Amino acid sequence: MYASHSATMLDRGKAQTHGSRPKLRIVFMGSPAFAIPCLDRLIRTHRVCAVYSQPAKKSGRGMKMTPVPVASHAIKMGLPLFTPGSLKPEDIEAQLISHRADLFVVVAYGLLLPAAILAIPHFGCLNGHASLLPRWRGASPIQRAIEAGDTETGISAMLMEKGLDTGPLVDVSRIGITKTETAGSLHDRLSKLTASCLGTVVDTAPDSLASPTPQSEDKVTYAAKIIPEETMIDWTRPATSLDYHIRAFAPYPSAWCNGPKGRLRILQARHIQLPKNTINKKFGRFLGQHSDGSMIISCGIDALAISRLQPAGKKAMAADDFLNGAGLKINDILNPEG
Repeated sequence: MYASHSATMLDRGKAQTHGSRPKLRIVFMGSPAFAIPCLDRLIRTHRVCAVYSQPAKKSGRGMKMTPVPVASHAIKMGLPLFTPGSLKPEDIEAQLISHRADLFVVVAYGLLLPAAILAIPHFGCLNGHASLLPRWRGASPIQRAIEAGDTETGISAMLMEKGLDTGPLVDVSRIGITKTETAGSLHDRLSKLTASCLGTVVDTAPDSLASPTPQSEDKVTYAAKIIPEETMIDWTRPATSLDYHIRAFAPYPSAWCNGPKGRLRILQARHIQLPKNTINKKFGRFLGQHSDGSMIISCGIDALAISRLQPAGKKAMAADDFLNGAGLKINDILNPEG
């Protein structure tokens, strides 16, 4: 069982309190927008004494150096901000010690925490990972859960150790994955769930951290980092599999194929079951337009009805708008090999 959230007082002397519990001193570590709701939740009930985020990155048409989302938010909130490129230097370790933090809270930070850093806070380092660990350890748990056709995911709150997402669990929050879920929509839901899950754990620390549950090593799966090549659509695959594939990479980096006038980013599609005696001899073939305006494309098994896409150099559009100017004819092939 996971640690219970009882109401025992911390023996922290002069610590400030919220309700019947003292406010903890927290160093928050995070980088993308996903982590912001959790930071806001902790600001409301505890003392965030420092925020660590990845250094500014080049972005936009002018490739200007731009703070990552958590860094921008910390500046806006007037929080002490630190953006080291690595946590290995001794001066960074000394800096982290100087914050006198009770707890480090880590959400999608993007930098590894060396063993010496993990040992600094009094109550350890708490991480929120966007999967039901030990399933989908690693870089892309949201996308991999959808791609695999999982019907459930969630947030795992764990005490960090040196291994990749291997730490013992202190709490888990679960949600279902709907049949129309995209990586974008699931990202937003899990971001809010992270704030709620970790917020509760921190509010009830140290009791909530006292009896962590080791992960089951025989159930481990890994969520490999997404590479551009794998987002290409292989029309020989079954339509059900491609439905997962498209939703897993929507809205970014997005699944794609080649169309009559260049690359097409496929943003929204659904599986269509063809008559049992239908044999698809050519995959990626345009079979016509659905009554709802979507374009029907043959797959290894059955077909996909594509309702929204983005041609190269243009804005995202509905499939019927695309078909009005694409010049596609029945049996024309969308060939990913060009």
